[in-house]
Amino acid sequence: MSSPLPQRPISPHLQIYQPQLTWILSISHRLTGLALSVGALFLVWWLIAAATGPGAFAAVQGFFGSWIGLLFLLGWTFCFFFHLGNGIRHLVWDAGFGFTLPVAYRSGWTVVGASVILTAAAFILGLVIRGHA
Repeated sequence: MSSPLPQRPISPHLQIYQPQLTWILSISHRLTGLALSVGALFLVWWLIAAATGPGAFAAVQGFFGSWIGLLFLLGWTFCFFFHLGNGIRHLVWDAGFGFTLPVAYRSGWTVVGASVILTAAAFILGLVIRGHA
């Protein structure tokens, strides 16, 4: 027995669906939360090394001072500021504001821009304080 309805893809299907800023930011919020959790393990590693002694602490500091460590810290810093900014954006939504599409897009781009600017400022300040710049 055949189905009376024609076989069509379930909408919205991936061939025609266009990415929207709102869902990209939503997925990014989840991914940055996950990255912050992984980064917290590195923070624990750093704290344990600091409590263990100068040799262990120097090894961890050597890792975080390497190019891969600095790249990791840069990404973790961006994740922090993005997750923080998007969390504040969600708190504003919880208060009942900012639901119109133009405001949602403006606040979304504001979060992205602020995350980039705050990351650059924090990272440059950190490098200056450590004497790398």
